[in-house]
Amino acid sequence: MSLSPKYIADRVCLNVLAGSHQNAVDVYEAAEGHVLVGMLSKSYPDVPSAVEDMKACAEKINNALSIGLGAGDPKQSDMVTELAGILQPQHVNQVFTGVGKSRNALGQNETVVNGLISPTGTVGMVKISTGPKSADMADAIVPVDTAIAMLQDMGCSSVKYFPMGGLDSVDEYEEAANACARNGFWLEPTGGIDLANFEEILRIALDAGVEKVIPHVYSSIIDSSTGETRPEDVKTLLEISKRLLNR
Repeated sequence: MSLSPKYIADRVCLNVLAGSHQNAVDVYEAAEGHVLVGMLSKSYPDVPSAVEDMKACAEKINNALSIGLGAGDPKQSDMVTELAGILQPQHVNQVFTGVGKSRNALGQNETVVNGLISPTGTVGMVKISTGPKSADMADAIVPVDTAIAMLQDMGCSSVKYFPMGGLDSVDEYEEAANACARNGFWLEPTGGIDLANFEEILRIALDAGVEKVIPHVYSSIIDSSTGETRPEDVKTLLEISKRLLNR
């Protein structure tokens, strides 16, 4: 199976959740393969059950599997690492301090591993204390360029910028995008992204010159009655992405 996700014009790949294996297939097809399908480690009682279910799903979507923490829960960091080593997915979500462990468990550099950093209320500064122990300590706040350099030291592929609250921290997000561009790093905006603000959030990253952007669009496109991501909304996100890339 391929370890490299498919990007729209080599720059954009969507990241959405799946409520079932069939939903995963439906959103994969709706995105024409330009998607990573998230399955959350937090949804499973143990590693064996997660491996069984995630593997079966990955086989149906050309391994476009994104192993998630579950709302950035640092307590899931070690489980994600264990799953990554076994499943060899296309994408792994990690807290800042879990990146090195996951990269080592994977044993290769093809899988995309992100590292979670958070807005702080100050442009150009980010919180990196997002790990199982550090999240309970006083905030560790550093310049975004320093955070990116540290992630690169650990074998990370991209910044997971979370929680954004949509456009609530847009000035900070714009500087994070600029930093990713000047450091040759990928960017994964996450938190509060919906059909209304998706275009502006993606445009900011593209205009900054970010090499690859992986927007995470979760609850806003999930049908609350079924718990499944709406394929028609994924199609809309794909159309917006194509339009922005073809400007």
